[in-house]
Amino acid sequence: MAKKSSKNITKARALVEQRPYALAEAVPLLQKAKFAKFDETVDLTMRLGVDPRHADQMVRGTVVLPHGLGKTKIVAVIASGDKLREAEAAGAEFVGGDDLVEKIQKEGWTAFDALIATPDMMKSVGRLGKVLGPRGLMPNPKTGTVATDVAAAVKEIKAGKVEFRTDKTALVHVPVGKLSFPVEKLVENAMTVITSVVKAKPSAAKGRYVKGITISSTMGPGIQLDGAVADAAAKS
Repeated sequence: MAKKSSKNITKARALVEQRPYALAEAVPLLQKAKFAKFDETVDLTMRLGVDPRHADQMVRGTVVLPHGLGKTKIVAVIASGDKLREAEAAGAEFVGGDDLVEKIQKEGWTAFDALIATPDMMKSVGRLGKVLGPRGLMPNPKTGTVATDVAAAVKEIKAGKVEFRTDKTALVHVPVGKLSFPVEKLVENAMTVITSVVKAKPSAAKGRYVKGITISSTMGPGIQLDGAVADAAAKS
């Protein structure tokens, strides 16, 4: 099985020339190179000219993909009173107050993709840092997961809201859809992410901000994108 996978990977990589591609050219090539038997996720990786060791050069934000991710995220909401009913009506799978906080804290329960909390509950939620932090699930005002309007926050996540942030090596990894999506939908999702990251450029960042962009699928090869993609995003 390993040998067959290696042969498939080698064949897929052979389809990609060692040159930058336009986004509209890279997406169909990625689909052509597909060999996995499942519907792979398409990821965008951006290498930025920032130093993430400095707080004023961290790049972080959220963006709603126009065509979603191809899957519905499971959302949990920690709130109280009417906000619990609002969250449930908006489609949240799990809602609760201190009882939900206790479940997460004592059981290490994280059977959800996103957690939203109202500001008044953050004192209790703050105790969950050790459980939620390593999984990237801690509610944060910057990502819209600490919100008074919980219904709107739930609907945004369900519609395909994704978070982006630089890692220790100044890379940003963001999913932009499924390989089965039509080319134009993947291109539009990817451009939406690129534009959002470009607009989030910190004022402290010097020199070339976007140093490289690669698009890939779960099992497929990485395809380097032309620098013109970032330039077009900067002008939009």
